[in-house]
Formats: sequence, C-alpha cells, structure tokens
Amino acid sequence: MKLSYQIATRFLKSALTQTLIIILGIGIGVSVQIFIGSLIQGLQKSLVNTTIGNAAHVSVTDDDDGFIEDYEAVIRSAVDADDRIVAASPVLNASVLIEKDGESQSLLIRGFDLQKAEGIYEFSEYLDEGAMPKADGEVLLGVIARDNFELSVGDTISLITPDKRTVECTVSGFFDYKVAAPNESWCITTLPTVQAIFELDDVASAIEFQVDQDLVFEADAVAKNVSAAIASGSDTLVVGEWKEANEQLLSGLQGQSISSIMIQVFVMISVVLGIASVLAITVMQKSRQIGILKAMGIRNGSSSLIFLFQGLILGIFGAIAGVLLGLGLSFAFTTFALNPDGTPVVPLYIDPAFIALSAAIAVVACVVASLIPARKSSVLNPIDIIRNQ
Repeated sequence: MKLSYQIATRFLKSALTQTLIIILGIGIGVSVQIFIGSLIQGLQKSLVNTTIGNAAHVSVTDDDDGFIEDYEAVIRSAVDADDRIVAASPVLNASVLIEKDGESQSLLIRGFDLQKAEGIYEFSEYLDEGAMPKADGEVLLGVIARDNFELSVGDTISLITPDKRTVECTVSGFFDYKVAAPNESWCITTLPTVQAIFELDDVASAIEFQVDQDLVFEADAVAKNVSAAIASGSDTLVVGEWKEANEQLLSGLQGQSISSIMIQVFVMISVVLGIASVLAITVMQKSRQIGILKAMGIRNGSSSLIFLFQGLILGIFGAIAGVLLGLGLSFAFTTFALNPDGTPVVPLYIDPAFIALSAAIAVVACVVASLIPARKSSVLNPIDIIRNQ
C-alpha cells in the first residue's frame, strides 16, 4: 500500500500541470455546490424569518367561547411537553377603532404579557420611538398609524370598542416591524389593559409559542406534543402551527431545495466523469511504467491502488480548494449584491455541516471515479505492453 501511494504521488507530480488543472476543476465543482447550497439556505432562512420570524410558531385557541381562562396552566403543560419551545405568552386580541380629529381607523389591539412575549415578538428590538407600555392604559402603535394620525409620544388617543364605549389611552411609543400590516393596524399593550377595556376577567384569547429558530420546520411535531399535553385539560382547545397557514411558502421552499439538489448532483456527475476520463487516459499514458512494475512483481491489486490513491489525493486537494473558493464566492456575493439600504440581498449563511458534507461527497466521488481506471490497470498484461513498446 505504501508503494502504491508513493507511485501515485510520483505520477501526479510528473504531470503537475495536468494535476493542478484537475484539482481546479474539482474545486470549481465543489465551490459551485457550496455557493448554491449556501445561497439557497440563506434565502430560505431569510424568507422564513421575514414571514414567521417574529410571529407565533404554535398557537392554542379556544373553539368554544373564544377565551382561555386558566392559560398559565396550559402554558406550563405545553412547555413541559416539548423542550423545543423557547417562549410562550398569553395574548388577548380584539378589534377597536382609533379616533382623532374626526378621523378613524380600525385597529387590532393586542394585550400581552410583554415580558414573556418579548421572546416571540422582540418588541424592544423594533421599538422606533418612545418606550414600552409600563402602566395600564399605555399603548404602542406602528409607525404608519403614527404618520396617519400625526401622533407623538405622550399623546392621548380615543379607542372605540364594538359596543360603542370610548376609552382614553396614552401612546408610550411606536414600533417598526418593516411590514405594513402590523405597522398600520396593530395596537400593542399589556394584557390587563385589554381586559379592562373590554371588562373581562383574567382570560386570554390565545396562547402563542415560539420554537427554537433552528427547529421552525418541526413546529408540526411540537404542535402534536402540545395538543396531547393539554387534551386532558379541555376538549375545546385547538392547537395550530405556522406551516398550516403557509402552504404556498413551504411549496416554494421545497421547489428551491429540489432545484438546488439537482444542480449539485449534476455538478458532481460532471466532476466524476471528468476525473474518470482523465485518469483513464493516464492509464494509457503510464501503461509502459505499469507493465514494467508488473513485470517486476507488483500485484494487480497494488496497481489498482495507484489510481485509487490518485483519486483520493485529487479529491482531498480539490475539496479544500472548492471549500475556500465557495466561501469566497459566498462572501463576495453578500458583499457586492446589496439592497438600496446596504443590507445583503441574501444574507450570508454558513452551515459547517453542509460544507463538510459537500467536501466529503467530492472526495468520495473522486475515489469512485478512479475505480474505472483502477480496474483497467489491473487487467493490463505486462507481456503485451512490453511487446508493443
């Protein structure tokens, strides 16, 4: 085996230019695989974060009267049932009208346990002006509602309930989620404030859960565990998850993944065919040396190992070159492909496991490609080779 390795390296060094070209070809194939894979994964994560990054991944509602009374017990049961849940908060949603200077607009007033809901909505991260509601009667509005009604921090607004009651609230600040719907129609406040406005007991209209961001696609499994955990408490509670409401998004992501895999497969096939053909030619070029080595006593298995080692060496160096080139392409893309605000069109996403897998596939593909020339060298007859020289 050592002799086969030494001969393999000598063959590669004797045609150094050809060896470097092969390594470069492998490197380009691996870099394309890493670049496309990282690009698609980054795009998918960006789409998912934009769609449901600051929203509930799993929710519990009541299918009877619409209110959940013992919501703290439900939260404890759900959190104990699945450790993938990282945040949970009760919420009380209702519709109101905001009125100022004769103008009115419909709002969705949302009462949270703000400390618990921070893990889901990251209110402080998107706070544009002012401060979070700290006392009853304080509310947070979106920047579009602020502009529409020319509001400022500290202003008093009138909220009109569906039963025509008017409640005065103080604007403590404004948020900007970079999405029109919440920026225009959400009114965020504390859970007790909404309960007081609608003269309700300590109830919630829903309980929202956030799953670990790396496990968002497991939300359906989490929902099943939550449903099983709370089933004994009430038969009117309904568990939903984000994938049910985003089937078109999931279909698009699946299409992207399939396209990415197909491109990577065909790139690897081209690399395998290229290496196999080059090494097959090498067998012909080195047939005289192989014939002499066999005449000197080297076995067929050892002659085959020469080309297997060549494939392994080329694969290792090609994979290293491909990883470096692929990371460079990914970094360059996110550096120069920018939105008008200076942010990357697609955020850079580096998955070490995916990169390692791509490199390993390249090495294995190169070894597989060398099987054909290895087999060809093993059946060479030294007498025929020497006679024909």
